[in-house]
Amino acid sequence: MAELYDDEEFIEEDMSMDAEEVQAAITLAIEDAVDFIDNTISPVRAEAAEYYAGEPLGNEEEGRSTAQTMDVRDTVQAMLPSLMRIFCGSDHVVEYAPTGPEDVEMAKQATDYVNYVLNQDQDQSYIEIIYATMKDALVKGSGFIKYCYDESEKTQSYELENLDDQALAALNSNPDVEIDMLKSMTSSDNPEAMHSVRVTHRKKVGKIKVESVPPEEIVINRNARSLEDADLVAHRAYLTISDMVELGYDADEIEQYATTSDTDFELFNVEARERYQQSSFENSEMVRRVLYVEAYAKIDTDGDGVAELRRICCAGPNYEILRNEPTDMVPFAFFCPDPEPHAMFGMSIADLTMDIQRIKTAVLRASLDSLAMSTHPRVGIVEGQASLEDVMNNEAGGVIRMRQPGAVVPFNLPFVGKEAFPMLDYLDQMRENRTGVSKAADGLDPSALQSSTLMAVQQTIGAAQQRTEMIARLFADGGMTRLYKGLLQLIIKHMDKPRMIRLRNTFVPMSPDRWNADMDVVSNVALGKGGDVERMQMLQQVAQKQEQLLQQLGPENPLVSVENYYQTLVQILEVSGFKDPQRFFKDPSQQPPTPQEPPKPDINEQLIQVQMAEINANIEKKKAELDLEREKMQREDDRRRDKDEADIALKAAEIAARYGAQVDVAGIRANSERDRELVRQLAAQQQVPNAPVA
Repeated sequence: MAELYDDEEFIEEDMSMDAEEVQAAITLAIEDAVDFIDNTISPVRAEAAEYYAGEPLGNEEEGRSTAQTMDVRDTVQAMLPSLMRIFCGSDHVVEYAPTGPEDVEMAKQATDYVNYVLNQDQDQSYIEIIYATMKDALVKGSGFIKYCYDESEKTQSYELENLDDQALAALNSNPDVEIDMLKSMTSSDNPEAMHSVRVTHRKKVGKIKVESVPPEEIVINRNARSLEDADLVAHRAYLTISDMVELGYDADEIEQYATTSDTDFELFNVEARERYQQSSFENSEMVRRVLYVEAYAKIDTDGDGVAELRRICCAGPNYEILRNEPTDMVPFAFFCPDPEPHAMFGMSIADLTMDIQRIKTAVLRASLDSLAMSTHPRVGIVEGQASLEDVMNNEAGGVIRMRQPGAVVPFNLPFVGKEAFPMLDYLDQMRENRTGVSKAADGLDPSALQSSTLMAVQQTIGAAQQRTEMIARLFADGGMTRLYKGLLQLIIKHMDKPRMIRLRNTFVPMSPDRWNADMDVVSNVALGKGGDVERMQMLQQVAQKQEQLLQQLGPENPLVSVENYYQTLVQILEVSGFKDPQRFFKDPSQQPPTPQEPPKPDINEQLIQVQMAEINANIEKKKAELDLEREKMQREDDRRRDKDEADIALKAAEIAARYGAQVDVAGIRANSERDRELVRQLAAQQQVPNAPVA
C-alpha cells in the first residue's frame, strides 16, 4: 500500500481557530451562560434578597395591617456571629501541610505569609471580605471570592513652579514621569529661565488582590457542576475608563465601548438592577463606563482536540475580545451553605425560611387586624339620624350627635388573635428544625435549660449548633481551601523576590520563590466535637497530662515535647478568642538552640576513677623504686669492677717488679667491660611486673 502514495504529497490540515472563530465561540458561550444566570438563577436570589431586606410581599391591602416578620434576616444574623468567630478568630483556620520533611519550614512560612497577605495587604479588611461573602452565601446561596495578581498602573499628577534647568533635567531623567510644560519665564534679577510644569507619575504596582464579588457579576455555564469542571466562568462588571486604563488598556481603544446610558443596565440581571436602583449614570464624561467581562473558558484554539484553559477579556455588549492568553487557574472560590450533589448551585438559608416568613406574616397581620377590630370596632348608623362627621372622628371621648337614641350601633367583635399564637410557635419550631437556629443554640432557652445538669445543657446547645457547624465545615473544606490553594500558586508565581514582613512583632524574611506549590491545604476548623466549653475542658486535661509527663520524664521523653505543649497552649488561647499566642508564650521552634550542659558524672564512675588513679600511682611508685634499685645495682657493679681493675693493675705491677713476668691486663679489662655491658643490657631488658591501668 505504501507504493500507492509514493507520488502523493500530504499536507497536515491546520485545525487551529482563527480570531473570528474564537470571537464567535466565546460570544456564544457567554451569551448562553448569561441567559442561564439572568433568567434562572438570578430571580431566585433576588427574591431571597427581598425577603432578607423585608420588602413588601405584594399582597398588602389598604386598611389592613402591613406588618411582616423578618425570619430570613433573623436566621442569617443568628448564624453569622458563629461563622465569623470560626473563620476570623484564628490565623490558622487553614494551613499548608508539607509533602516531605524538607517542606516543614516552608509550610509554616507559607501559612504565615498567606495570612499576612489576607490581613495586611488588602485594600478591604479580611473581616469585611469574609463577612460579605458569607452573608451572600447564606442569603443567596452563592458567595464568591476572587483572587488575582493585580499589576495596575497608578497615576498621580501635580504641578511644580519655579524649576531651573537642572531640576527640570532631573525630572526628565525619571522614566516613570511625564512632564507637560506650562510656562517658562526669565527676569532681570535672574536671567536663568524658570519653568512651571505638570508632573504625572505612572508606576505599576503589583500585589495579590482578594475581594468579595457580588454574585450577580459571576457568570457560569449552565451544565457546570463545580468551578473545576466549568467550561466557562466569567466576571462581568461596569468599569470606568480610568479603571480600564489602570488595567493596562489604551484609553482611545476603550472609548468605543464606553456608555453613559441607563438602559445599558438592562444587560445585567434583576439583582444588579436592585443593587443599583438608587444610582444612575449621568450624562457626564466622569462616569462613562464599559461593560468588561473577564472570562476563563476551556476552548481548543490550537485544534489538537484538547480544550485548554484561557483567560479571554471582552468589552462592550457584543463581547469584543481585548485579550486572549493561556492561564492555569480559575481565580474564584465558591461558598454555598447547602450544596446540591452534582450541581453548581445549591440552596440558601433564605430558601429554607421564605415560606415560613410568608405564613408568619399572614398570621401576624390577621392577628393585628383582629386586635384592631376589637379595640376600634366598626359602627352602624341610621342614615340621616346621626352626624357622619362625628362618627368618623376617632378622638377619644368625642361626642356623636344623634337625632334619636340607637341611631349609632357598634359592632363589638372579640379578639381572636390569641388563637394564632400556637401557630406562630409551631412555625418557629419548623424554622428551628430546618435551620438549627434556636434560642438553645445561643444558650438562652429557659424551658430547655432550666433545672438541667451542665452536661445536659452542653448537649442541648451542641445539638442546636450542629447545623451551623456543618455549614462552617462546608465553607472551610470548600471555598477556604480553594482560596488558600490559589493564593499559594499566585504568590509562588509572581513573588520572585524575598520580602521582609512584620510577623508577631518580629521582622521575618520570606522567600516564596523556594516554596513547593504542591503542598497540601488542610482546614483546622474543630467542629463536631462539642462547643467551646467542652473543647476548653479537653484541652486543659491534655495540658495537665503533658505537664505531668514533662515533669516526670523530662523534656527529652518519647511521649511529649515542649513543642507539643506549646501547641496545646495555642489552641487554648484560640478557643478563648485570642488570635496572637505570641503575646503570652514564645514559640520554641523560633528560639535559638540553648547550649547543652555537660551531664553530671555518676558517683560510681567517680569512685572507679579514684581507684584507678590510686592503682596507677602505686604502679608508678613501684616502678620508680625498681628503677632506683636497678640503678643502685648498676652503680655498685661499676664500683666493684672499677676496684677490681685497680687491684689487678696493682698486682700486675707487683708481679712485674718481683718476678719480671708480664700480666695481660688489657685482656682482663676487656673481659670485665664485656661483663659490665652484659649486665647493663640485662637491666634494660628487665620488665615491670604490672602496667598502669587505663
